[in-house]
Amino acid sequence: MTNEPQRHRVTENGFLVTAVTKKTLCLCVSVVLLFSFFSAPVNAAIDLSSEALLRDHLWREVRQAPSGRRPKVGLVLSAGSLRGVAHVGVISALEDAGFPIDYVAGTSMGAVVGAMYAAGLPLKRIFEWTSTINVGTGNDLSSARLISLLLFDKLLSSEKTEVMLRKGIGSIRFDQTLKPFACVAMDVYTGEAIIFRDGDVAKAVRASMNLPGIFKPLEYRHRFLVDGGVVDYIPVDAAKLLGAEWTLASVTETDYTTSRPQNVLESLLQVIDIRGSYLSQEQRRHADFLIEPPVGDIGMFEDHRIGEAIEKGVITASARLDAAKESLILASIPKLAGAWGVKVK
Repeated sequence: MTNEPQRHRVTENGFLVTAVTKKTLCLCVSVVLLFSFFSAPVNAAIDLSSEALLRDHLWREVRQAPSGRRPKVGLVLSAGSLRGVAHVGVISALEDAGFPIDYVAGTSMGAVVGAMYAAGLPLKRIFEWTSTINVGTGNDLSSARLISLLLFDKLLSSEKTEVMLRKGIGSIRFDQTLKPFACVAMDVYTGEAIIFRDGDVAKAVRASMNLPGIFKPLEYRHRFLVDGGVVDYIPVDAAKLLGAEWTLASVTETDYTTSRPQNVLESLLQVIDIRGSYLSQEQRRHADFLIEPPVGDIGMFEDHRIGEAIEKGVITASARLDAAKESLILASIPKLAGAWGVKVK
């Protein structure tokens, strides 16, 4: 039995152009990458196998390619209260690896970190800013104010949050960020997820992290806005709305099965986290790749563990880098193939 001849032609400059299917090309690269992964020696300092060299070569092409020759990459930063500072560690590991990021989307604490990163703040400055966060940072959450909340049934203001944000990013607008950015809040009267992509960044981020039941809904653009984590815990949809074709989500969920709330505020936060966890099950499936730092046991009031959360973000992201690279390489094959003289059907 004879095989069907391979279709090819020679171009004017003498290069051989072969017509292959997208499925066949991706399958070949997948086999090479998987073989490299399972055959790599344990604790090998440098892998000089042909498979590793091919993977490194392909990664260089992906990393250096303009967004038109690879999928546009969206970084998605989940909600997660104080746990969300782990996003800083994840971003640090991605930056060190030269991972291309074209768009940024975040909810709640993910919106705070994402706004600073998209605005172009150096990672050192973001680290310093997040290292000073505590339950009262930028918020009217003093003991006296909480007592007032309970006794007089009057919600607190999150205005200081906006003031604090402006000290970091100024009065920058969405169209002025270095990387396109979006964040999510919820309209407390309609239950709608409101995705912000234009206007003032600090005010939108304030709305995205405006804790319901504690802070007054922020009246903005004829909406009454509270924390977006209630409706869009992992805002993959916001990143895709910006134009992302491949998304990497950093997820900092709580382990509410082991958490034991000690007061009214912690109980409220746990309810929000449980709601967010249920929502995130569907949203996870929409992301192309997940990085999940193990910070589920870090509570909102444990600001002494911020350094630990950031470190876990770095460690987890570093451990997942090779897999993330391979996922993006495979997604990039159809676009890169044109530069190789290969037609992908």
